[in-house]
Order: sequence, then structure tokens, then C-alpha cells
Amino acid sequence: MTDLREPKYRWGQPVVAAIDLYNDGSMPELSEDLLLVVAGGPGEIVQIGHHGEANVPVYLVDFGVAVIGCLEEEIAPMTEALA
Repeated sequence: MTDLREPKYRWGQPVVAAIDLYNDGSMPELSEDLLLVVAGGPGEIVQIGHHGEANVPVYLVDFGVAVIGCLEEEIAPMTEALA
């Protein structure tokens, strides 16, 4: 059994979208490939899960307009983005 990869970010942490975030089909009520959040859009981590097969943390981020599942490379801490 592999050890779970520890999350880089914490619950409640303010973050920004590191890239433009599009609907990948996980929001079936919206058009696929619809731009949901532009890079730099602020959000807050509201839950942290784990993708078992890939052994990576998955963050649920509330961006105000939507709660989106993000990988670590898709978000950045608010302080880093402002620097």
C-alpha cells in the first residue's frame, strides 16, 4: 500500500486560480468547456479530498460563482499570487 500524499494547502486557506478554469464536464448543467474562473480569481478551500488512483490531493475551492474541484497545480496561495 502506498502512503497518501500530504496536501500542500489547508482547509480554509485563501487561494487564487493559477490558470483559467473551465468546466470539464463535472458540472453537467453548464456547457462543457465553459470558462468558470479566470486565472487570478480568488477562492477559499472548503474541503480536501484525495484521488486514490493518482495519489494526489483534490481541493474543493469556493470561488463564489462555483465550488470547483482543483489540483495543486491549478491553484496558488493568495499571498504568492499577490507578490
